[in-house]
Amino acid sequence: MVARYIAVVLGITGTVISAQQLPSEPQRGFGASITGAFEGWYPNPDGSRTFLVGYLNRNADQPLDVPIGPNNRIEPGGPDLGQPTHFLPGRRHGVFSITVPRDFTSPDQRLTWTIVANGQTTVIPIRLHPDYLVSPFVDVAVKNTPPVVRFEENGRSMQGPVALLSGAATRTTAIGSPLSLPVFASDDAKYASGTMALPVKPPPPVRLAWSKYRGPGRVTFDNPQPPLDVLSGGGVNTPFSGKSMTTARFSEPGEYVLHVTALDYSGEGGGGEVCCWTTAMVKVVVTP
Repeated sequence: MVARYIAVVLGITGTVISAQQLPSEPQRGFGASITGAFEGWYPNPDGSRTFLVGYLNRNADQPLDVPIGPNNRIEPGGPDLGQPTHFLPGRRHGVFSITVPRDFTSPDQRLTWTIVANGQTTVIPIRLHPDYLVSPFVDVAVKNTPPVVRFEENGRSMQGPVALLSGAATRTTAIGSPLSLPVFASDDAKYASGTMALPVKPPPPVRLAWSKYRGPGRVTFDNPQPPLDVLSGGGVNTPFSGKSMTTARFSEPGEYVLHVTALDYSGEGGGGEVCCWTTAMVKVVVTP
């Protein structure tokens, strides 16, 4: 596995901490900080590079909204480079990506993501250090690949942690009206890596998780982790396809972004391998 390190700059003290994991501040119910998490970077065929970024919300019982601006900014080039404004409790792996041009080449060049939550400031650097090079589209051990996701049966396919606001699907609904959110997903159903023992009762080949990503009000999902009805396959190492359905309701009119993550057998964060999951976004205009 590629060695990875996360350097975290704590804006209050100016202290720089380098470690193989995020700072070990104990989780609290409320009142704790949020720290960005740089998962790694990968090159693109056109010479550009893409950074993969997640976060850690240390509040076990407090999802937080932090609008784009002084308290939620990525620089240079920001403050808005597509990061979330709604932060779920806990560790969220690779929820968005940032692509930089081919002339962004030096390990000394960097972006910084600053988050101020509950009066506490954290800042992380995002840079092209060789130790952060990852392979999110294929697992090097068994050639496992991320699930393929579509919002329509024959619609555009999405594969890998490539969620971008610019490429989000668009929907319109009204206050009080549930918005249907179908997902068609397929996967090679390879069991992660050779280091993982096959459990007696393995999880489903693909697991989905919906959440609010941005927006002015509350979003309530009928089921934020809807099961997939099997269309074909369904066993370990047997190609799988399935369909899920959930609905979302919105408490206020405005513009929202919803986020869905599709995990395969490798699980959260790819079991430490930074492969293989898929992310996608849906922009929703909610009318009164």
